[in-house]
Amino acid sequence: MNGLLTIAGYLADVHQQTVYPAKVVVSGGKIDRITPLQQLPAGTGGFLQPGFIDSHVHIESSMLVPSEFARLAVVHGTVATVSDPHEIANVCGMAGVEYMIANGKTVPFKFNFGAPSCVPATTFETAGASLDANDVEKLLQRDDIKYLSEMMNFPGVLNKDEEVMKKIAAAHKLNKPVDGHAPGLRGEKAKHYIDAGIYTDHECFTKEEALDKLQNGMKIIIREGSAAKNFEALIDLLNDWPDRMMFCSDDKHPDSLVLGHINQLCARAVAKGIDLFKVLKVACVNPVLHYKLDAGLLREGDPADFIVVKDLKNFEVLKTFINGELVAAGGKSLVMSQKSKIINNFSCGKKEVSDFALKWKGEKEIPVIEALDGQLITNKLFFEPKAVNGKIISDPERDMLKIVVVSRYHDAPVVRSFIKNFGLKKGALASSVAHDSHNIVAVGVDDESICKAVNLVIEHKGGVSFCEEDLEMIVPLPVAGLMSNEDGYKIAQQYSLIDKAVKDAGSTLGSPFMTLSFMALLVIPHLKLSDKGLFDGDRFVLLC
Repeated sequence: MNGLLTIAGYLADVHQQTVYPAKVVVSGGKIDRITPLQQLPAGTGGFLQPGFIDSHVHIESSMLVPSEFARLAVVHGTVATVSDPHEIANVCGMAGVEYMIANGKTVPFKFNFGAPSCVPATTFETAGASLDANDVEKLLQRDDIKYLSEMMNFPGVLNKDEEVMKKIAAAHKLNKPVDGHAPGLRGEKAKHYIDAGIYTDHECFTKEEALDKLQNGMKIIIREGSAAKNFEALIDLLNDWPDRMMFCSDDKHPDSLVLGHINQLCARAVAKGIDLFKVLKVACVNPVLHYKLDAGLLREGDPADFIVVKDLKNFEVLKTFINGELVAAGGKSLVMSQKSKIINNFSCGKKEVSDFALKWKGEKEIPVIEALDGQLITNKLFFEPKAVNGKIISDPERDMLKIVVVSRYHDAPVVRSFIKNFGLKKGALASSVAHDSHNIVAVGVDDESICKAVNLVIEHKGGVSFCEEDLEMIVPLPVAGLMSNEDGYKIAQQYSLIDKAVKDAGSTLGSPFMTLSFMALLVIPHLKLSDKGLFDGDRFVLLC
């Protein structure tokens, strides 16, 4: 936008830590000047502040392509994201990263993509692509790649794996930050991980773990997504560490994004009595400085990326500006919806009910994954199996349900195990969003329902589905089996309906599909399931 814009309001000056009436003049997409006023002109009001930044998010988890994610996010005052495209990279490789960058450039929003560091995330699963150290370095050499994405292979860092260390070295050589991912790592092991030149972590689930890493020089990103919720555990640290913390969502489903984004975390932090300017520093300033983003901080000469909020308590966003362009006003997005092209990697045939049967071999007890609501970590339990006619079957009365992983990249035997805490009393849910390799994962009370739900996903070459008796529901995700290319608000509505159906069938999880998507995420302890078998995340080995 090259025109002249003048706007007045109470300016929340994060740098001077004061609020005062001011007039902001924008010219050529930049802040031309900021003039303090004795009082605001009649008819003006609201509070001016820098726009919010999600400092670690996988756009793919919103089930929306970047252009549609932006449409929803700007309504809540988000002007930029630090985005790891490793979900689509695990499916489509370099072409997937290129897709995200190109699509993001079609809208007035500041996406900042990283070079995925772990494609595939481990060798214990089948992914659709692989990026080696040379591929990663080529990406890092690009100006539109801002950092090395989360280094999930922390055992590889600790053991100084050659490929892992080459990727980290490439980022250091190009003076680009390295993001971390080390859930539960503390003490000397955490220090070794940090000393390798890894600067952030968004996986802390206890205050003690986060403090340990802060004291060893790491920056901590407080995560509050649709499944993983660490805000309450970590937020008190913000009082003492405002220079070394940020906010992120990591993974956020479309229905959650319709309701709010980083603005919600700011409101919750202020409600806890945390100083306003510490909160704004974490939500707006620290990501820009850490990742060297081309995003404005409401200073003269900066890009005109700022928002107008009703007050500095609830952070209800009245207007959002990016490069001086009004992109949201009055709760409505002004970013135009557009139909995006499709890219995918999906090659498996439909399954038979018999493919999901699990033979009983006389086991007295079997390992069972315990899903934890609001967390990505799981527990490892042991239960006596329910065996009928020589087969181990789901036992809804004990909430011990069958979980399966089906390879989407080729025809292969179905891998089966059991899981607790999904709570279903009938039917099955399935998803081709299954971090990080994005094979098909499903949980259900009987093999017939599981088969129907899985085949519905296969038929549409991606999606989230729910089936029970005569009911079949799916939200198709044709873009890499991860995202829709339809209107974001429409997808949010469809997702809300299928989410309700799963909960009506008995699930007590806050976000059943998001929780399901992490049950194949091997890099998070303690017990997970891949297309190659049951995986012990503590010992980093396949159990079967």
